[in-house]
Amino acid sequence: MSLQRGNSTTICASGRTQTDGPKTATDLGKTKANKKIAKAMVEDILMGKNPSKIIDYISTEQYHQHNPDIKDGLSGIGEAVKYLTSQNNMFKYTKIQKVLGEGNFVLVVSEGEWNGTTNAFYDLLRFENGKAVEHWDVIQPIPTKALANDNGMFGF
Repeated sequence: MSLQRGNSTTICASGRTQTDGPKTATDLGKTKANKKIAKAMVEDILMGKNPSKIIDYISTEQYHQHNPDIKDGLSGIGEAVKYLTSQNNMFKYTKIQKVLGEGNFVLVVSEGEWNGTTNAFYDLLRFENGKAVEHWDVIQPIPTKALANDNGMFGF
């Protein structure tokens, strides 16, 4: 396994692409609650506050993954973490920049380190019954030279 950046037609370890899956927001009345869950999930799991709470946030029954190199389910997450840790290259999320959501879809935009660079992490989650059941992500190094403007990665 080597975690790499793919494109929208890359077939993921799960057999899906990076862009397929549901596209219509449902449960609009749960937007605020889902945003709160997503933020807490990033803080506890990805920022390392309390990673043992993973099953409080991610469904143990269904978790579809759209990252090219990570398999479905909690076992897929476990394999990825084990591999990255063995390579001394685990993601390090340091700051949540924005949490955007509508109904069962929540996007958490964060900043952190990976591969020796500062990165923007975009994690899109789909929720059912208060748990994440699907995940899409984009990881991009934050540019520091030859910028066309000073908006930055998080100035939206």
